[in-house]
Amino acid sequence: KMGKLCIENKYNRSEQKKREGNKMKENQVKKLVMAAMCVALGIVLPMAFHTIQNAGSIFLPMHIPVLICGLLCGWQYGLICGILAPVLSNLFTGMPPAAILPAMLCELAVYGLITGICVYGIHTEKQIVKIYGSLITAMLVGRIVSGILKALIFNVGEYSFKIFITSSFLTGIPGILIQLIFIPVIVLALQKAGIAEPKRR
Repeated sequence: KMGKLCIENKYNRSEQKKREGNKMKENQVKKLVMAAMCVALGIVLPMAFHTIQNAGSIFLPMHIPVLICGLLCGWQYGLICGILAPVLSNLFTGMPPAAILPAMLCELAVYGLITGICVYGIHTEKQIVKIYGSLITAMLVGRIVSGILKALIFNVGEYSFKIFITSSFLTGIPGILIQLIFIPVIVLALQKAGIAEPKRR
């Protein structure tokens, strides 16, 4: 009886490990597909918005899929999405222009990275707090990093604190509001539908 019980326990453990392994693979595939969709949205959304003059700097359409990718897929995918979306968009559509591409790439990469780190690092069971905490932190850090890089590397001598505040915050107020209103709704809806798993820690 003891031998039979040991065999059953080993079998159960083996089956459990197999199920866990399959679930991990399934989650990785989901994340990969979602990240690819976010990169595609990073190309398509700006095309829709750019029918309006200066819509890119006002509505910030490329920020949306990158932030969503970081929140749902983690920092690795968020970082890659933040790099690929502007590069591919530039190659396929010419937007963003080559002159602003490096600074924008760095800003978006930071968005994807920080949202992915924060969504795992914020210790609370309330998903809405995790999402807003991660979102706001990433939006601030990304803008600060972009501002520093513009001042020191990309726009040396042509960049000031006034330009930073205007371009990073004031001009993009409609886009910032869209992100704060719609991104949490989209993320929570995808999690509720089972398309993405809530981040628990």
